[in-house]
Amino acid sequence: GGWLLRYMHANGASMFFIVVHLHIFRGLYYSSYSSPREFVWCIGVVILLLMIVTAFIGYVLPWGQMSFWGATVITSLASAIPVVGDSIVTWLWGGFSVDNATLNRFFSLHYLLPFILVGASLLHLAALHQYGSNNPLGVHSEMEKIMFYPYFYVKDLVGWVAFAIFYAIWIFFAPNVLGHPDNYIPANPMSTPPHIVPEWYFLPIYAILRSIPDKAGGVAAIALVFLSLLALPFMKKMYVRSSSFRPIYQGIFWLLLA
Repeated sequence: GGWLLRYMHANGASMFFIVVHLHIFRGLYYSSYSSPREFVWCIGVVILLLMIVTAFIGYVLPWGQMSFWGATVITSLASAIPVVGDSIVTWLWGGFSVDNATLNRFFSLHYLLPFILVGASLLHLAALHQYGSNNPLGVHSEMEKIMFYPYFYVKDLVGWVAFAIFYAIWIFFAPNVLGHPDNYIPANPMSTPPHIVPEWYFLPIYAILRSIPDKAGGVAAIALVFLSLLALPFMKKMYVRSSSFRPIYQGIFWLLLA
């Protein structure tokens, strides 16, 4: 029982990250982080961080092999923090290893964090409405506005229907493709899996950790990624916002995605 809810929840997380990644890259392409929308962008980066933490905690809760060993590896990264690192790891675990106390803590946090995420999303929208949305030209315009109804209403409706079909295909025809089959094996601290594979939306972070042999260096590199995203609105001083008028930037952007 509960198969539909389980698959909706697991695949819904992937859909959430797909939509948010598209949203982020669109913002990078059209320079939506530029003045006067710095606050909107920074809240968005905080939302991304909250999403990653919530998703990681949720991935631990099924208590399969990938859940257990993923939790062990990722929480151990906190030990790279000078002086207080080991104490933080013990606090996260609720003991001296990943166990029932860890599960209880993570379950409570996985319930709490989505509410914080909703609050941050509302703040994101409130900050957006202060200056309005960006546009592909990157210019502020008060003229020739298109009415929301029926134009944007129908456009959004078509988008929602297309997304619902895409989402349903994963749920009903390929519910386990985006996950890992080893996570159906109950967690066993005495048996290390041949390879520890995170969910696909953690792969960029995982790649950073794997590329740097030093634990502290890996943690510092991940922190720098998010600090760079936060600093992005304050580093750009160009008058031309959108990449529509910057062919070199367009090429670099698509090279980054490739």
